[in-house]
Amino acid sequence: MGKPTGFLEYERKNNVALSALQRIQNFLEFHEDMDIAERQKQGARCMNCGVPFCQSSIELKGMTTGCPLHNLIPEWNDEIYKGHMQQALSRLLKTNPFPEFTGRVCPALCEKSCLNGVDSDPVTIKENEYFTIEEGFKNHWMKAQKPEVRTDKKIASSAPAPPDSVLRMP
Repeated sequence: MGKPTGFLEYERKNNVALSALQRIQNFLEFHEDMDIAERQKQGARCMNCGVPFCQSSIELKGMTTGCPLHNLIPEWNDEIYKGHMQQALSRLLKTNPFPEFTGRVCPALCEKSCLNGVDSDPVTIKENEYFTIEEGFKNHWMKAQKPEVRTDKKIASSAPAPPDSVLRMP
């Protein structure tokens, strides 16, 4: 762990959302990214707990808490803090095949189980994940992995579309 007192020194800061009037102008991202130095502070807030509930998906009273993918959250938060972005991406990709999606749409059960949240604000785990994968794409670290063997299977039918009358509402 790079900064043992990071959770005491730095407050949680989230990416700032653009106003609704700005968001309706286009289909681009609607959160402004933090600079890397500020994101490193957010990574430093991770305590690397003895028992990191954030990365352990468990069921309590019929509800799930923690990351269902068992992401190595303390590890990539530490790498973010140290400025080792490529290593952070490597740790993230060990357990998550699609962080470009989960960094945007995940309900962040990991943050709900973060021990920092007991008496303060939890670590910005979801935003750190989003930052890590976006850095990977920005720096061309993400490479397509083509399958060695292809099949003739399709994920969608090539059947013609139904006639217009079928698609109309009554």
